[in-house]
Amino acid sequence: MPVKKFKPTTPGTRFKLGNTFSQLSGAKGPEKTLVAPLKRSGGRNNKGKMTMRQMGGGHKRKYRIIDFKRNRDGIEATVKSIEYDPNRSAFIALLEYTDGVKSYIIAPNGIKVGDILMSGKNATPDTGNTLFLSDIPTGSTIHAIEMRPGQGAAVARSAGTYAVLTGREGKYCIIKMPSSEVRRILHTCRATMGTTSNPDHSLVVSGKAGRTRWLGRRPRVRGVAMNPVDHPMGGGEGRASGGHPRSRNGQMAKGEKTRNTKKYSNRLIIKRRKTKNN
Repeated sequence: MPVKKFKPTTPGTRFKLGNTFSQLSGAKGPEKTLVAPLKRSGGRNNKGKMTMRQMGGGHKRKYRIIDFKRNRDGIEATVKSIEYDPNRSAFIALLEYTDGVKSYIIAPNGIKVGDILMSGKNATPDTGNTLFLSDIPTGSTIHAIEMRPGQGAAVARSAGTYAVLTGREGKYCIIKMPSSEVRRILHTCRATMGTTSNPDHSLVVSGKAGRTRWLGRRPRVRGVAMNPVDHPMGGGEGRASGGHPRSRNGQMAKGEKTRNTKKYSNRLIIKRRKTKNN
């Protein structure tokens, strides 16, 4: 789905690149039985102290309840609409099962209103169907992948992402993740065929600071522009580089490994994700 340029009638539209939303079906609003209130903290904890910076404001939202488990096996579901979700980058699809139950899922790229989807052992490996990893052909592109059986989709849920099932090894399937990491996942976990919708999300340019504020993001000040009392990289005469890159609390950045070397899942990782250092 392409992005569109705007006629530069204002400074905010001069560099703006917006989504065409041509994949959406034009629903009037979300399914009322599948929305819940969404409380926002503005980055403050229960004492009112700011614990996360650059958060706050933004438009009021309602949470769309997403079915990440897709465990209604053997029951056909019809795609009723493809909708925008303000809480995530990918679009969502409203499904209505033959027994009348409705649910939202992460919309796979390429599905249309009226398509029939299914999950479970009897499902075919077509776009939008959810299968166990043991039933998915090798080399397939998948998304919404479980990390533990029954947990629900945890990997490859954002816009335009996917993983590839590259092989099998005993009770594990070998998955190449969106980050290029290669790891083992139990073959009893589920995944959805295809890639996620809205692949051009990364091409969108807001055009002005105000549009970013509408999303609930506040301004971010660079560490090198602060004083030494405020940031480890602050201070210095003139435009000092700031020394070793690190966060405000002193944690090293840009190459320093921060993963716990004793983490239980290290044995499941075959190849680490690509970085500038490897």
